[in-house]
Amino acid sequence: MGVEIKGSRVSEEAFDEMRSFVHDYLAASVESEDDGGRMRWYPWHSADYRFNHIRNVADIATRIAREEGADRDVVRVAALFHDVAKLEVDQDAHAEAGARIAREYLETQGEYPDSFIAQVTQAIEAHSYQGDLSNVDLETRCLIEADLLDKVGANGTALMLLRMGYEARTHMDAAKMVDRVLERSRDHVDRIHSKTAESIAHQRIKRVRWFREWLEAEVAEMDREGVTDR
Repeated sequence: MGVEIKGSRVSEEAFDEMRSFVHDYLAASVESEDDGGRMRWYPWHSADYRFNHIRNVADIATRIAREEGADRDVVRVAALFHDVAKLEVDQDAHAEAGARIAREYLETQGEYPDSFIAQVTQAIEAHSYQGDLSNVDLETRCLIEADLLDKVGANGTALMLLRMGYEARTHMDAAKMVDRVLERSRDHVDRIHSKTAESIAHQRIKRVRWFREWLEAEVAEMDREGVTDR
């Protein structure tokens, strides 16, 4: 019996199976290379990092889809596959490759309507679109907005601070690095179209601003203590 797409959800069991497939595919993409992965030199672009990003995007995209009236099934399945090929192909080819992988999976693992598969693959192919989001369909927009939002807020801040260690920076540079998160976040917000995504973005940016203020105050105090101790 096929999974109904319109009128009911893709079953949680089916979605869990998709999620397991994506996880295993990412892991295999790294293990199949002698050097441990195309982006091993960039530690947080591991299979674990990429899968965590995918899960975050799927959660955010599902929320936006629910609030904005998009097809929830299309959005969450597209989100799950959107970066599945990220670790095995070049950046400018990963969207098309991900759409192909999703199509092959959906055509062989269930009786999904052609129209559903077409919507999913279209959203994946377009998720790297850099233009005005009012020019894309609602489901694609939900995916793009979610992809942008995962880079905004605490998660984006944590990744930037991890980069400090990789670049051998000290805590003295932390505030500047967080400023870069805020600048990037504002750029992302400028692209966001839906009210739901805008609300999520502003809440996340507010948290980063708070952290930036606390960080600056504490680092400044550490500087003063260092001067006094000397």
